[in-house]
Amino acid sequence: MQYVAEHFTSDEQDILRPYFTNIDGPVFALVNLPEVVKGALFARYSRSDKTLRRLFLDEFVGTLDITGDLTIDASVGLKRAEELYDRIFLEYGDDSVAQLGGVHLACEQASNLLTKVLEWGRLMAYLEQSTRYIAYDSRLGGRYRYLRPQEVLESPLGVRYIGELDALFASYTDSLTRMLEWARERYPKEPGDSDFVYKQTIKAKACDAVRGMLPAATLSNVGIYGTGQGYEQLLLRMRAHPLPESRQYADLILHELRKVVPSFLTRVDRPERGGAWSRHLEETRDHTAAVVHRIFADEEPEPRPGVVLTDFDPEGEDKVLAAICYPKTSLPEDQILARVRRLATDERASLLAAYVGERTNRRHKPGRAFERTDYRFDVLADYGAFRDLQRHRMLTIEWQPLTPKHGYEVPDSVAEAGEAPAFVQAMERSAALHGAMAFRFPEQASYAVSLAYRLRFVMQMNAREAMHLIELRTTPQGHPAYRHVAQEMHRLIAEEAGHRALAAAMSFADHEVYELERLSSERAAESRRAARS
Repeated sequence: MQYVAEHFTSDEQDILRPYFTNIDGPVFALVNLPEVVKGALFARYSRSDKTLRRLFLDEFVGTLDITGDLTIDASVGLKRAEELYDRIFLEYGDDSVAQLGGVHLACEQASNLLTKVLEWGRLMAYLEQSTRYIAYDSRLGGRYRYLRPQEVLESPLGVRYIGELDALFASYTDSLTRMLEWARERYPKEPGDSDFVYKQTIKAKACDAVRGMLPAATLSNVGIYGTGQGYEQLLLRMRAHPLPESRQYADLILHELRKVVPSFLTRVDRPERGGAWSRHLEETRDHTAAVVHRIFADEEPEPRPGVVLTDFDPEGEDKVLAAICYPKTSLPEDQILARVRRLATDERASLLAAYVGERTNRRHKPGRAFERTDYRFDVLADYGAFRDLQRHRMLTIEWQPLTPKHGYEVPDSVAEAGEAPAFVQAMERSAALHGAMAFRFPEQASYAVSLAYRLRFVMQMNAREAMHLIELRTTPQGHPAYRHVAQEMHRLIAEEAGHRALAAAMSFADHEVYELERLSSERAAESRRAARS
């Protein structure tokens, strides 16, 4: 892959060396910094168009005392610690030791396909650069910010790939400018709102409207925090993945992590250990795909609503109530469930109300009894909405390949602003490039697909996770595309599953429609800033 090297002055390099395992590559680990600083850096990372090292120089160095760190070089390993872990981890084979050492890792210049591979693991933490709050009209190293796969560039399709994606980014840039003008006219600044609040709200509105024009090749930055064991599993998956970018990026990650936690990753590239694991993943994936293709090759998708509740337990509410009672009694579970089935309506209501309690905000969650029943949803939504929903890793999520097959919708705001022709032209350009690439580069062809195209994916979750997802993803500042998905999930739990009491417990689910999604959130953020100052 062609990655743009980051350049720093000699003084900046001296400042960076103690804290980053390299100062020019797209992947690097953070070391020798307080945990709160690393966390704050990653939080800021997701809403900035700067690289992490540039953010550190511009916004963090001035508040840190670095005088004692100038002789430290982060690329130099700690030999004694490595010897200790070698003895415990290798000699005793205690995998749990690898759960106790964590690393903050920055992954830059990753495509929007690769970010979904990076964020697959449940037991890791991620922050990804947002297409909602950052304009992708600036360039990186003089070029638009999208991935340029070497194998595609060296093929007869290389020139077309560059030309078409350049044109997509140029259309996005032009439309973004006009959408900003439209939004300022459509939503005048209200008295009492600061220029900053208004500017951020209008920018989010415009970015939300046109982000669907961006292709999946668009580059993003991802901050990851995980244990040695989590990184080992990530690397095993990446090394088996059919996307060449994933396999090449795995090598970059392994190289940097070995500067920090080398002993935790000794098995990854051993042929008889990690090599065998990755081969197993690759073989089962390919064999399964072949069998599925043989069975379903002639089938075409039937029409379905955007969100379908495909599976649920009709006795789900009874089972949740029994689970609520279980730790408070000495009775066997089946006896409790039999008694719950005989409860009067007011008894059921009082039991659930006592367990849920007075929720003064959406972070007040009920306990694990809500994990006793599950819902499985089949969703057809644009790739931009999927990117946000995929971050709910505690549930089960699987998705199909990204193609133009399921079509797209022109956002209402884009149509109102008169940008529909440009939007449609971008979609047609995207689909044509995908079609040209699909035979020769079946995996890389998805790079050409714009984020507005719909993707089919399945999400299975228990009622506790459903409460978290639905309440979070229906907040006023949410993107309309995923707000609709979460609102439909809430409606289906109540009306189709018939779990009205559980749906009612999700009291912070918001079914209203908002014109300026970010306005209330920006106002609240400014109030917090004013209170601190």
